[in-house]
Amino acid sequence: MTTLLFYLFAALALGGALGMVLGRTPIASLLSLVSSLFSLAAIYVLLEAHFIAAIQIIVYAGAIMVLFLFVIMLLNLGHDYQRDLREFGWIAAGSIVAGLGGYAVMRALRADDAVTDMGGSILIETALREFNAVGAVAVPMFRSYMVPFELTSILLLVAIVGAVLLAKRRV
Repeated sequence: MTTLLFYLFAALALGGALGMVLGRTPIASLLSLVSSLFSLAAIYVLLEAHFIAAIQIIVYAGAIMVLFLFVIMLLNLGHDYQRDLREFGWIAAGSIVAGLGGYAVMRALRADDAVTDMGGSILIETALREFNAVGAVAVPMFRSYMVPFELTSILLLVAIVGAVLLAKRRV
């Protein structure tokens, strides 16, 4: 039953992703992306990663989608969108790049030392036993990747300030 649900939610996620790319209006694309994100959260629940599923819904399906909606409203993207006849070439090229990227990720994850830390190899099962699911995410993030984490937060702050400045000029 779990396998059947996994394939069902995977198909829904792929359908939502295709709907996002092929949507006629930005709002329709946004709603398709939300359905895809909820399907991914359901897959996380099936994999018993409840914390990741909650973060997926709260952060991505909630906050990021509201941000996208505000950007669409701010830019006033309406129904004047015209499809480009050369669009299929870009979709095919994007599909090829995504396929090659997925193949590279699968090859990297199947390597013997796929999950490593500064001190050597750490298995995911060991991290989950030693800490809980939240700790398995938080400990490497704040021990090994503290500088990239802080740089990402500064980058997000700069993006927010830039968006506010752009919005103030238009008003």
